[in-house]
Amino acid sequence: MSATEERYEGQLIARPEDKVSSPKALLLGLQHVMAMDVYVVPFIIGAALALSHGEAAALIQSTFLAAGLATIIQTALCMKMPVAQGPSYIPLGAVLAVAVGAGGGYAGLSTVFGALIPGALVVIALGALGVFHRVVRWLVPPIVGGTIILIVGLSLLPIALKANIFTVHGSMNLDQSIGLGAASATLLVIAMMLGLRFQNRFGLWMRLSSVVIALAGGTLLAWGLGLFSWQSIADAPWLTLPNLAFVDYSLTFSLPAIATFVVIYMVVIAETTGTWFAVSAVIEQPLSDRNIDRGAVGEGLSCGLAALVGATPVTGYSTNAGMISITGVASRMVFITAGVLMAAMGFLGKFSALIAAIPSPVIGGVFAVVCITIAMAGIRILRHVQLTERAMLVVGIPIIFSFFATLAPEAWVKTLPSMLQYLMGSAVTLGAMAAMVLNLILPKSAAKAAAESVSD
Repeated sequence: MSATEERYEGQLIARPEDKVSSPKALLLGLQHVMAMDVYVVPFIIGAALALSHGEAAALIQSTFLAAGLATIIQTALCMKMPVAQGPSYIPLGAVLAVAVGAGGGYAGLSTVFGALIPGALVVIALGALGVFHRVVRWLVPPIVGGTIILIVGLSLLPIALKANIFTVHGSMNLDQSIGLGAASATLLVIAMMLGLRFQNRFGLWMRLSSVVIALAGGTLLAWGLGLFSWQSIADAPWLTLPNLAFVDYSLTFSLPAIATFVVIYMVVIAETTGTWFAVSAVIEQPLSDRNIDRGAVGEGLSCGLAALVGATPVTGYSTNAGMISITGVASRMVFITAGVLMAAMGFLGKFSALIAAIPSPVIGGVFAVVCITIAMAGIRILRHVQLTERAMLVVGIPIIFSFFATLAPEAWVKTLPSMLQYLMGSAVTLGAMAAMVLNLILPKSAAKAAAESVSD
C-alpha cells in the first residue's frame, strides 16, 4: 500500500504529540465523528436482517461504543498514531450470509460474534510475534491494495441499492423508495459540491456535514410524505446500555464461520493498513515495521472487543486522514476525544433510535454515493501503478470474482459447503483473495523481478 505514501504538501498546525486546548479538541473530535458515517454499516445490517427498531438501535449503539473504544486503543495504547476506527464495510456480505445461515435476526448474529473472536486472536498473535509487517508487505503491495479498495466500492453498491432502495420497507411503494434514495443522494452531492466550491468556513462545514444534511433532508422529505414516524424515537429512553456478550446474547462458535472470518480479517487488515500509510504520509512520520505490528495488535484487540459488545469488525477510516489535511491538526488528543465521544454515543438511546428510524431508502441513497467515493479512492491508488498487461489482469480478474459472488444464483450457492457459502456471501473477500493470489502467481517481467529482488 506504499502507493498511498505521497508527501503531504500542507502544513501541520499540531503534530501527533502536541497538546491542544480542551474546547478545540472537543470541536475537532466532533468533526472527525461527523465525517465517519459510523451508523451506515449497522443500519444496513439491521435492514437486511429485518431487525426490529429496538434491535437495530442496540446494534447501532454497540457499533458506536466499539468504534470509540477501538479508536482509543489504537491512538492511545497500541499504534499511538492519529487513527480513528469505525465499522468496516468489507465483512458486510459475510456477516449477512453467516447470520442468515444461522437462522437470521439478532439471534443469527450470535454466530457472527462468536466467529469474530478467534480471528481477532490470530491477528493479535501475528502482530505480537513481529511477523505481521512481513505478511502485509508481501501480500498487499500498492496494486493489490488499490484493487481491494476498488472492489469494496463496486461490490457494496448492489447492497446499497438492492437491500435499501429496491427492497420496499413499510407502507411505501417502489416509486417512493427510489425517489427518496435519489433525493438523498442528490442532497449529498450538492452539499459536497458546495463544500468544494466555497473555500471558507462555510465550505468546510458543508463538507463535514454533507452526510448529516443528506440524511436529515431525506428523512424530512419522508416525514412530509407520511413515510416516517417519530414514535419509536419518542418511546426510546435517553440513556440505555448497549448489548454485551453473555449478558444480552450468547456466543455461538461455528467452525466454517470462524474459518471464513479468519480470511476476512486478512482483507480488513489490508484495508486498515492502507489508512495507516495515508495517515503516515499526512503527518510526515514514516510507518515503521514496529508501528505495523503494534497496529495489528490494536486491530485484533479492537475487533475482539467489538464482538464482545455486539458489533462487527472495525478498521481505520481514511476519511480522517483527509480531515487532518483539512484542519492541519494531527494531535492524538483530538482523536482520543473523538473516541470518547463515539463511546458516549453508544449509551444514548434516543440517538440510536433516531438513526434506526431513518428510512432505508435514505440510507441507501447516501450509501450509494459513499460506495462510489470508496471505488474512486482505489482508482486514485491504482493510477500510481504501471498498468502493464500483467497488472491489468491482477486488477481486472478480481473484479470478475467479486461480481461472480454478487450475481451467482442463490439456489446454487446454497448447494455449496457452509464455508464456501459464507465466502460467496462476501464479494469483497473473494475479490481480495483473487487479487492477492494473482499478484503472487502471475509471472513478472525479468527487469521488474530483478528490481524487486534488489529492493528486498
